[in-house]
Amino acid sequence: MRRLWDISQRLRPDLPVWPGDTPFRAEATWTHEATPVQVSKVTFSTHSGAHADAPRHYDPAGATAEALDLRRYLGACRVVDARGATGAVRLKDVAAALADPPPRVLLRTFEAFPHDRWVSDFTAVSAELVEALADRGVLLIGSDAPSMDPQASKDLPAHNAIRRRGLSILEGLVLDDVPFGDYELIALPLPLTGLDASPVRAILRELDR
Repeated sequence: MRRLWDISQRLRPDLPVWPGDTPFRAEATWTHEATPVQVSKVTFSTHSGAHADAPRHYDPAGATAEALDLRRYLGACRVVDARGATGAVRLKDVAAALADPPPRVLLRTFEAFPHDRWVSDFTAVSAELVEALADRGVLLIGSDAPSMDPQASKDLPAHNAIRRRGLSILEGLVLDDVPFGDYELIALPLPLTGLDASPVRAILRELDR
C-alpha cells in the first residue's frame, strides 16, 4: 500500500486566520441529548487552512470555486525546499529542483509550520518564479504560506502573474514531515458556487514504484 501524507491543517476554533478574516466557529444544532443524531453548523472563511484560491479571489471576472478544473488538483507533483528564500521565493532559490518538473509544484518555506500563531512576515512567491514555472509547463503552484503575495501587498504581483499565465493555486499546506521529491497530489476543492476559494483536504500519496 502506498504511503499517504496529510498536508492539511486541522480546522478548529483556534485556527490562525488572516487578520480581519472570519475565525472558525462550530456548534451543534442537534445533539444526542435531544435527537438520535448530532448535526453541527460551522462558520469559517473560504481561505481557512489548506485551500484552493479560485481566480475570482484576485480577478473580478475570474472563475469561482465550483468551476475549478479538478484535474489541476489531482496528479503528479513535486515538493521543493524553499526555506532558504528571503521575502519571496525566486527562481534562483529553487532552480536546482525544477529540472523537468511535474505539472504541480509545492513550496515549503517554513522551517516549522506555525499551527498556533499567525505569521505576518511569511515567505511569498515572486512573479518571476511564477513565470518560470509556467514556462516549464507547471499548472499548479502550492505553498505552505497563506498567500502567494506578501500580507501588505496591494498590487499582488504573484497573483497577477498567476492570472496571466493561467496557473492554479494551493495555499496553507503543511509540508513539515514530507521528504522533498515527487508524489501524487490529491487536493480537491468543494463546489462552492459563486465563491472565491475552497478549503481542501490535501493529501500526498507515494508514487507507485
